[in-house]
Amino acid sequence: MYTIADQTGDWGMPSPYGHYPRGPGYIRMSLVFDTLLWKDTKGLVPDLASSWQFNKEENSYLFTLQKGVSWHDGQPFSARDVAFTFEYIKKHPYKWVDGSVVKRVEVINDHTVKLVLNKKYAPFLHNIAGTMPILPEHIMGNIDSPVTFRESVALIGTGPYKVVDYNKQQGTYLYQANSDYRMGRPIFDRIRFIKMRQEMYATALERGRINAGQVPGEIADSLRQKGFTVLAGPHDWVAKMTINHKKGILANRQFRHALAAAIDRQALVDICQRGFALAGGNGLLPSDNRWFSKVTDDDPYDLNRASRIIEGLGYVKKDRFYEKDGKLLQFELLMSGSGQRTQGHPGEREAELIRDQLALAGIKITLRSLDPKTLDAMIKNWKFDLALSGHGGLGGDPASVNRFIGGKSFNSSRYEKNKQLNVLMQQQTGETGEQKRKKLLGEIQELYAYEMPTLPLYYPTWFWAHDNSADLFYTNQGIAIGVPLPLNKLSFVDMDN
Repeated sequence: MYTIADQTGDWGMPSPYGHYPRGPGYIRMSLVFDTLLWKDTKGLVPDLASSWQFNKEENSYLFTLQKGVSWHDGQPFSARDVAFTFEYIKKHPYKWVDGSVVKRVEVINDHTVKLVLNKKYAPFLHNIAGTMPILPEHIMGNIDSPVTFRESVALIGTGPYKVVDYNKQQGTYLYQANSDYRMGRPIFDRIRFIKMRQEMYATALERGRINAGQVPGEIADSLRQKGFTVLAGPHDWVAKMTINHKKGILANRQFRHALAAAIDRQALVDICQRGFALAGGNGLLPSDNRWFSKVTDDDPYDLNRASRIIEGLGYVKKDRFYEKDGKLLQFELLMSGSGQRTQGHPGEREAELIRDQLALAGIKITLRSLDPKTLDAMIKNWKFDLALSGHGGLGGDPASVNRFIGGKSFNSSRYEKNKQLNVLMQQQTGETGEQKRKKLLGEIQELYAYEMPTLPLYYPTWFWAHDNSADLFYTNQGIAIGVPLPLNKLSFVDMDN
């Protein structure tokens, strides 16, 4: 039994349409369902596809599939399942994959399938072939509402593990090894995820109650000295202050820059993250990202500049706070409540510090604590002024930049006002040359920083401790579209057996 601790607990039913659309939800599903390609420490590797070829003239990919693969219920897997999957997501979109990129699918034979694309799409192998879980046609073919499909057969995949139990209330998951897994024998007969408060992880590791979990940076050295392996992750997760840029003065670009100048992001790192993070930059990507480009509008902490901007917009300070036309300059800041968020995710401490910093700039902030899923829903439905949130994916293919600026999810700024920015984002996903793409991404970061629809606060340094019974690792460019967690399913499979 391999046990992984998790502070949040429930991340949804571990099926393609049932999991919660954040990284931990995808991880739980990925143990059960496979993709055409996958990634390891170096890059793309075969999964359901044994090899692939790109036809530049036709703008298509030809995949040769693994032979002898069966679904968990014993039914054979074939190219028909692949074709079905990509047709199915056109009618029933899968939140992590842009199905519109695939123009048509041709089944050549049982073990060969061709995907013809609608446009040049540089991240196809990573963000579609390496992310989209392949669905069983014999089960999903008659399902018209996959999001509400909760029968046990919704959990039949081709992956290394089968679901034995999922308890939404307790936030626990139990998996049984798939003895017929084609890539090798699963190392553990069972894997389970349990809900546990993070301050208990170190003791639980030492007592053998858990095998792995994310731990605070300040205890990393102590755990190493006790024989545990501690992995420091890349800065692929961003904590940010989401701004409702459709509402009132928050729609004013200059005012958004005043907010940025009034927040001391290095203080958030030093005080709230105890130094285990990088301070945020307005260009979205962290400074150690391979696609990072330094931007002009980076808004260093400067209360005087914040005041000049606010007063230039017609506000007058009375007592502690600014007013205009008799109306106080105030906003509600939403946050995740204590004990309901993972390490590094901004919560009460960060919210209180930001409140106090903005008060010094004459902006009144009231705080409201919510559970994480309600917070995500409030952001998605634009029912907020300001909100503390965050997401991973920054280390994946830079198509993620488009998703986090102009996408439709709660993780996105959903900013479409700058036409030049929109054009550049479309151009970069169609550009296969790395230097040209890097140049486009530099221009995107510059314009994003200029508009500043969302304020990146910091990029936490995550630490995962484990007892060495599995070889955990951080995946090259993150799992699937960039999940920055050391829980790649290949860690739980004996590839040599």
